[in-house]
Amino acid sequence: MRVLHVTDSYLPTLGGIELHVRDLATRQQAVGHDVSIVTRTPAGPADASGPDVRRVPVARRPPLTELVPDVVHAHVSIISPFGLATARRSAMLGIPTVITVHSLWTHVGCLPELARELWGMRRWNVTWAAVSERAAQPVRDLLGAPVHVVPNAVDLAEWSAFAAAPSGPPHVLSVMRLTGVKRALPLVRTLRRAARHTDFTATVVGDGPQREAVQRYLRRQGLADRVRLTGALDRRQIRARLAGASIFVAPAHRESFGIAALEARASGVPVVASSRSGIATFIEHGRDGLLGADDREIGDHLLTLLQDAGLRDELARHNRLVPPAYGWDQALARNDEVYALTVATHAQRAAGRRQAGRVLVG
Repeated sequence: MRVLHVTDSYLPTLGGIELHVRDLATRQQAVGHDVSIVTRTPAGPADASGPDVRRVPVARRPPLTELVPDVVHAHVSIISPFGLATARRSAMLGIPTVITVHSLWTHVGCLPELARELWGMRRWNVTWAAVSERAAQPVRDLLGAPVHVVPNAVDLAEWSAFAAAPSGPPHVLSVMRLTGVKRALPLVRTLRRAARHTDFTATVVGDGPQREAVQRYLRRQGLADRVRLTGALDRRQIRARLAGASIFVAPAHRESFGIAALEARASGVPVVASSRSGIATFIEHGRDGLLGADDREIGDHLLTLLQDAGLRDELARHNRLVPPAYGWDQALARNDEVYALTVATHAQRAAGRRQAGRVLVG
């Protein structure tokens, strides 16, 4: 099958959608699909290797008719004008089209409703999908349309190879963009609260606009020696950090899925996260980690795991022995199912239009 992925942002920009699209396209190519990616993101100093990438300038449209895809698969966030516009045009050209929503379309003002009305999104002949049930329901509510759940994935063998029971004092790890949405400052406030009651060290991996504010807070609270900021790291470096982690913390409430938390879970590390986020897709409270409804509960759960070595070891043992059900084999199969459904639905509608035309002519 010839698959064309469409994304506003792509490598060398680093983020969840960018890495997921690269990984999905690479694995689809490896199993025999003919895969291309179109994006507005310019190439970096050394362009990313992998599937064919078409970097389309702002003044140009993507070459849909030139590439002749069997399926167009658009990946969108909250504001994704390129991805949504390309999906709309693709559907109008009669190409089977899938749109996967990678963010939560909630608590973002009137943007989703405005896009729905201005673009007539309820009338689009596309298949809608989302990366978790948490992300899917707002799209169903907005459009009144079916929305399939097509989760993200990680290479389970790659991450489980680094699973180990860490020794020594507890070490807390978090991997995130240092932004307000990811809740970087609430994270370090939670660490400060825990530091009042118990001893531990922590590492926060990632970069972003709130990095300086986080650093100032840690210095002001006397935590700069206990909480280390590494900046952005590659996957190999993150796996090494997970090998020495006792607990992984993901404080964002608006996380649509949570690939970093899934990587931690696959590495055998207990996860503390928000029960309101998509991380609850693969973390069961009391089994894979602990889930809290707000910052207070998340902080309480973190302190519990820091102080209760027995519970911490029990969760870690389970996570090392029982892999999560979100590997790439499952993800590729689920994407293929949605593509097949989209192609079949498109063919049925086309046949119906032809039949209606013959009736009118007759």
